[in-house]
Amino acid sequence: MTKKLCIPLLLLTLTSCSNDMATEEQAVTPAAEASPEVTRTVPPENTNPFFTESPLFMQYPPFDQIEDEHYLPAFEAGMAEELDEIAAIANQAAAPSFENTFLPMELSGRTLERVASVFYGLISAHTNDTLDEIQVEVAPLLSAHSDEILLNAALFERIKTIYDNRASLGLDAESLRLVEETHRNFVRAGAELSDEDKERLRAINTELAELSTSFSQNVLDEVNDVAIVVDTVEELAGLTEAEIQSAADAAEARDLPGKFVIPMLNTTQQPMMASLENRALRQRILETSMARGSRGGEYDNRAILSRTAQLRSERARLLGYATHADYILDDQTARTVDAVNERLASLTPPAVENAQREAADLQAMIETEGDDFELAAWDWDFYSEKVRQERYAFDGAELRPYLELDSVLIDGVFWAATQIYGITFEERFDLPVYQEDVRVFEVFEEDGSTLSLFIFDPYARESKRGGAWMRAYISQSHLEDQLSVVANHLNITRPPEGEPTLLTFDEVTTAFHEFGHALHGMFSNVTYPSFAGTRVPRDFVEYPSQVNEMWSTWPEVLANYAKHYDTGEAMPQELLDRVLAAEQFNQGYATTEYLAASLTDQALHQLGPDAIPPADELMQFETDALEAAGAYIATVPPRYRLTYFSHIMGGYSAGYYSYIWSEVLDADTVEWIKENGGMTRENGQHFRDTLLSRGGSAEAMSLFRDFAGREPNVEPLLLRRGLN
Repeated sequence: MTKKLCIPLLLLTLTSCSNDMATEEQAVTPAAEASPEVTRTVPPENTNPFFTESPLFMQYPPFDQIEDEHYLPAFEAGMAEELDEIAAIANQAAAPSFENTFLPMELSGRTLERVASVFYGLISAHTNDTLDEIQVEVAPLLSAHSDEILLNAALFERIKTIYDNRASLGLDAESLRLVEETHRNFVRAGAELSDEDKERLRAINTELAELSTSFSQNVLDEVNDVAIVVDTVEELAGLTEAEIQSAADAAEARDLPGKFVIPMLNTTQQPMMASLENRALRQRILETSMARGSRGGEYDNRAILSRTAQLRSERARLLGYATHADYILDDQTARTVDAVNERLASLTPPAVENAQREAADLQAMIETEGDDFELAAWDWDFYSEKVRQERYAFDGAELRPYLELDSVLIDGVFWAATQIYGITFEERFDLPVYQEDVRVFEVFEEDGSTLSLFIFDPYARESKRGGAWMRAYISQSHLEDQLSVVANHLNITRPPEGEPTLLTFDEVTTAFHEFGHALHGMFSNVTYPSFAGTRVPRDFVEYPSQVNEMWSTWPEVLANYAKHYDTGEAMPQELLDRVLAAEQFNQGYATTEYLAASLTDQALHQLGPDAIPPADELMQFETDALEAAGAYIATVPPRYRLTYFSHIMGGYSAGYYSYIWSEVLDADTVEWIKENGGMTRENGQHFRDTLLSRGGSAEAMSLFRDFAGREPNVEPLLLRRGLN
């Protein structure tokens, strides 16, 4: 992906994710009202921190100097500046050359990058009403700006001339790839269309940008609007004292003294469902969660998603593809719709069969306890914890005292990276942050030189979208002589003041996962910013992060961080053994809920423009698609339903399959590491040198082959998930 395409596909997006990555084309309904006017005071040019490079270490963003009124003037100035730079490149009299075309393109748009990186970082991590209004105004402007570059005929003529003569230019491998990928991206963006079709494409892109903005804002607003209010503490039986206090604090914050509030997270299932004894409350929570975005009212996303799918399908046809899925997959390692459909279809029957066996175990547990109701979706997490406890003699609550956040981060995530890659970490207190809970660490190479800056933002809050993700505020490149500034954003519930932050094991795994993305950004060692870090195909980007999850349960790592928050006592070995033995537990459910979301994503995006379901049929379409794929189980709802599926309104449209696609490489890599000595510096350096450091500078699967010395093997994935 070239730097110019990073405007619509990365700057309008959250870079990399992990269990959540997110929004690409942002929007309002077609007939739409005009974007709301944003009241603003234009700051004097010399006071706007975006107009110059940050004076802070490594050009770290000066968060303490940035005010809301700085964004729009900086966006406007940045777009104007870049268009001037592009015009100078496109209209120069000199014959096209790599040096006078590609190099200045790579260096253009710095002001726009600075403002967009911070703005879209905070829109996700710490937004407010003003930023939301600015987002509505600026999204279509950025879409039009991107089209102005990508559909510039004079610029494309220069790119095409160089592309046609690339074999005779003596370019090194990375420069040659830059030429080929840039040409490919301009063609995919419509550079070869007629003038009439270009105009239609511009209109589609602008409307999609508006729609995606509305969808993402609705998701966050809906989550806050439907938070569950509980009247009595008795209804919260099963929760810990800290969880009950957090619910009381959340109610106080909403001016509901004496009540309790359970906030919603972005997935269908909600974390507290595993502990809540009150079945009626569990049912209320899950039904509320599943109705998000489809219950009517101002935050309903059905019409937005239906229109988005229709426009995407029309755009794909305009660009010469049968469907949006064909368009997207042509640029991924999967390449074809058939390849993705075959992979999902091969995994669905064994996953569903496993889930049905697990459901039978849960039903047996219900009956053993003397109850006579049938297992429902809101019972799954609660009774799976009971079965886990019976089968492996522990439950999630037993683990949490050994999973304190600081210990997980410093003695787990960081310590593992030191053992494997030799890097070390030192917290910085002199660099400003955008919110008081955010922390900053300087990352050092083995020789003591600086590698990167790492921003860590752990806690959930109303101003933050759900899920977990990585973001590159500044990307590495030798051309710009720049190291990276990367961030991990999690959504851990903040405990009451003075209480330790105790994690679930899923949250621990997520922390290791997201840090895998961070390492991909930190270790980037490329010339061109277009190829930096995680700028790789969507179905490859999750691979390094999934590999990093392996260290969360690696015995030496687990023993180093899993210590009682109060006594410092190590997690008992026999409990460690039971944790490791339980790794395949509930994998039928986990795989099926994931596949259900992947299948509905593909089903929607493999339709032609005339076949897109209207808003009032969208949820039935979801059910029908799952039944047709053999993946519909009433007790296993999709991980995300379409109306709060933020991934597919962003960089993962027709791409949510990427996690399982990447997991083939991940599981195979884990086996390779085990077979070659496990946690060694040699293995870490080899993975860094052959893959993590190279970003998108070479074809993705060739990087895997460079690492493993062979083609990938699917068997380790099937074994891991119990699907063999």
